[in-house]
Amino acid sequence: MNVADSMRVASSLEYLGYNATKNPAEASIIVLNTCVVRQSAEDKAIGRLNSLRPLKEKNPDLVINLMGCLVGIKNHDKLKKRFPFVDIFSPPSDPSPLVHYLLEREGHDLDLSMQEIRNKIMDEDLLIPMEDRGKLVSTYVSIVLGCSHACTYCIIPYRRGPERSRSLEEIVNESKSLINQGVKEITILGQIVDRYGKDLNNGTNLSELLKSLHEIPALERIRFLTSHPNWMTDRLLDTVAELPKVMPHIEVPIQAGDDIVLQQMKRGYTVDQYRRLINTIREHITDVSIATDIIVGFPGETEKQFQHTYDLLAEMEFDVAHLARYSPRKGTVSERRMIDNVSAIEKMNRFRALESLQENISTKINAQLFNKTIPVLFEDQVKGRWRGRTPTNKLVFLESNHDLRGKIVDVKITWTGPWSMQATLNDKADNKTQ
Repeated sequence: MNVADSMRVASSLEYLGYNATKNPAEASIIVLNTCVVRQSAEDKAIGRLNSLRPLKEKNPDLVINLMGCLVGIKNHDKLKKRFPFVDIFSPPSDPSPLVHYLLEREGHDLDLSMQEIRNKIMDEDLLIPMEDRGKLVSTYVSIVLGCSHACTYCIIPYRRGPERSRSLEEIVNESKSLINQGVKEITILGQIVDRYGKDLNNGTNLSELLKSLHEIPALERIRFLTSHPNWMTDRLLDTVAELPKVMPHIEVPIQAGDDIVLQQMKRGYTVDQYRRLINTIREHITDVSIATDIIVGFPGETEKQFQHTYDLLAEMEFDVAHLARYSPRKGTVSERRMIDNVSAIEKMNRFRALESLQENISTKINAQLFNKTIPVLFEDQVKGRWRGRTPTNKLVFLESNHDLRGKIVDVKITWTGPWSMQATLNDKADNKTQ
């Protein structure tokens, strides 16, 4: 989501006439877009921000903009006192404070709204920053901003604010503009993406949005994340199954495999309900891949409760499991009302146990693709090899002298591992591409 937000900022600044530089010492504007989903991320952001102070002292005309979840929606005054060298504080997903500051400083028309600027950028197909233009194959479009489901461990609702859905028309127009600039795959984003449209009260929902995006001729692939077990419906699953451009990959976190821990997390479902959902997904969508999220060491999590999580992971055999060790986020319910009583060592032991288990599961699942032919959308080159993804979001590397960027190519899998695969072009080098 921060990648999508940063691209919006960059394209807005380029529209105002600025160019990007990789050297902060050369910049007249520096935007630090922050994530604070974990304490380590917040600490890293603060360290990076403090490192910019000497540049400001050396060049008082340098504009420093702090953006994102560290700022949040109502944290500006405290931050201004703490970081007096910062010029502008921007909430998540909102480049308007910076744009208006620059317009005012340079004597431009302040009657021009941020939305009008964004519309002009979309109309002129300038959404992708210059350094990525013509190179970006896959990108992100936020469709739901904020979140209104406050899990007890999560800081996001406090920093990004309540749930707000963007209009279907705006999302489709933005997607069309990105496609006009060479993008082939779009991933639509929301903290709970399945709840898209529920606050619009006009019948708009994620299924209807997927159908509208599917009609864009040059768009090759569509993905969405992240889902929530409470809001994933049969209608949505049927839509994924029916639309060829919507990829058969679902990300739906469990977070813990024990009902008491889930209740303490305020997730809103039981393990058995989640298990039934996974079975339903697999019944609706052929050859679907499923990813989940798990937090270990939540306050009060016993060894037995952790074992329930371990057993569920072994039973469900997800393609991917994103693992995290619990860390208290100041201001959340778990930080205020619960004791973080699982030691750091025990958290790491549990993390490593799940990591090892998932590595074995992913190895087994991916091995089933060995020697098979699969369509892969290639995005870029890394260390001389082309990198792309299968419909089920598995990473594939391939050596070829052909320009494969933005092409869907049938490849033959020649090696599989837990995290990626290697392939060769199927049949001849002039293999049919789309």
